[in-house]
Formats: sequence, structure tokens, C-alpha cells
Amino acid sequence: MFLKSFCITLGCLVMSASWAHHSDGIYDRSQLVAFSAKVVGFEFRNPHVTTFVEEEEGDRRQWEIETGSTPIMRRSGWSEDTFAIGDIVQVRAHPSRTGELKAILNSIQSADGNTWIQVEQAPEVTAAAESLEGVWRGEPATELSLDNGTVLFTSAGIAAERVYEETSHSQNSRCEPLPPPFLNSNALYLTEIEFTEEAIFMRNEFFDVERTVYMDGRSHPTDGTRSAQGHSIGWWEEDVLVVDTRLLADHQIGGAFFGIPSTSGKHVIERYSLSQDRKRALVDIWFEDPEYLTEPFVGQTTLVYSPELELYSYECIPQ
Repeated sequence: MFLKSFCITLGCLVMSASWAHHSDGIYDRSQLVAFSAKVVGFEFRNPHVTTFVEEEEGDRRQWEIETGSTPIMRRSGWSEDTFAIGDIVQVRAHPSRTGELKAILNSIQSADGNTWIQVEQAPEVTAAAESLEGVWRGEPATELSLDNGTVLFTSAGIAAERVYEETSHSQNSRCEPLPPPFLNSNALYLTEIEFTEEAIFMRNEFFDVERTVYMDGRSHPTDGTRSAQGHSIGWWEEDVLVVDTRLLADHQIGGAFFGIPSTSGKHVIERYSLSQDRKRALVDIWFEDPEYLTEPFVGQTTLVYSPELELYSYECIPQ
């Protein structure tokens, strides 16, 4: 369902740290532009849903208004038919720092009085899980920290961070999935976990990532094919699922720290367990990447059991 305009007053719009996962560093969230406009284009596609509008007054400039990806916007009530060319709307958005006529959505009010926003407010946690199987969403308060000041990098890591430039280095426009353990911490997208006798499958909406965790006792291949998600094997330690991932490919965006790549030498171990009330999955994370990290990273995220939510296909189109 779309949100009526009174939701803005009551605080339905919640911005979280998850915005850092989008390529939106070029936008100045301390500034707000507001104007009446006509819709001249609407693209309901990934990596970002975009509304193109032309000012109704003055120079009639054309703006590009960016929002989140299609799974996020579908859960916010949007669809392919939200706006049509010729619709008159009231735009509120945060402009680009570069001076381009681009902005990121605050809200768009349509002529029928409805206010369209990007909803990032998490639903109330009510259901308890019987196991780790099912649909889970990340919890914003426990996302992996993007504060590079808490992690010690090698000289190569420091050099990589200095030259990182988000608009050209971001993986979003190229539709490249991030490596583990990023998806454990992304509060905007859902993960579905499925058990079989030989493997556990983890599917995430972000770039339609699929991970296979082999549970049949095999080891990592000695000279296996490297990939963005690597090769994962798992086992149970009582009620704790341990997932060991190697054979990761080099990646310009490492998936845990802002602007720091990851290498084929990266090794990730995740430990999944249910909380005492069984409403959350606790994910303890350890990984090493000696080329960029002086010591292994240790952290924890949580996933919230969300059986009422539906995974959507991402179907990213490279820009």
C-alpha cells in the first residue's frame, strides 16, 4: 500500500545507515529542493528506480530523481505504473553535490494527494522461527560498521581507500554482487534460507545473489573456480551453523568496508544461531584478508525472522 501524506507528519519516513550501501554519496542530504513538476519519464528498473521530471515554472529544467531498487520500492508500495508521463507532481529531493540536475528522493506527491516515499521502517518483530530456514531481513542497528576508523589496514588498504571514488568505482551501475559477508548486514534486502540433505541455499534479493553451502562433508577444492560468492562448506556445532567460505575472487569493493577492495586471499567464517526468543538469527563473523587488513575482522550482525515478507527478483540492468 502507498502511504498517505499524513505519514510524513507522523514520521513514517525512516532513513537508516543502509543508505550507505547505495551509490548516493554524491547527494547532499543537508539540502532540499522542492518544486512542482511534470513527469517526463519513469524507469522502474535496477539498480535504481528513477523518475524524470520537468519543472512547471521558471526555466523548466529537467531533473533526474533517484530512489532505491525495485524490491525496496515494491515494499514501499511502488510499481511500474506509479507514475505516467504527463502526471503533475510535487517533488521534494536532496540535490547532487556536483551541480547536475540530479537528486535523491525525499518525497513525491501526486495529483490525487498521495505521497510516495521510500520506506525503510522495519516491521514489528512478532514471529518465532522453528529453525534457520525461512525469510530473514537484516537489522539496521547491527549492520557491519562502515566506519573505517575502527579497522587497521595495511599500507595497500590505506592507499586503496585514498583513491576510491564512489561514482566511478561503485558496483551498483555494473550490477556486480558484493562478496561475503556483506549481505548479512544489508537491512534493505531479504534473505531466504533453504535446507536440503546435501546443501543449504541462501538467496538474497540484492543482485539476486545465491550462495550454496555444501553440508555433505566435502572440503574446499584445491584449485577450484573463484567467484564473487566463493565456495562455501558448512557443518553443525550443536545448534550453530558454521559456514566456511574460500575461493573468493578479487573484488574492487570488498563488501564490508567503504572503499576497501577484497582479494582472492580472503577467508570468511560465519556462525549462525537462533536468539533465545527465536525471532532473530545471530551471525558471528570472522574474516581475514592479509593484503588489506593487518588482523582479522570480528563482528556480529542479526537477521530478523520475517515470514510475512516476499523476496523480489532484482534483475539488474547494467548502465
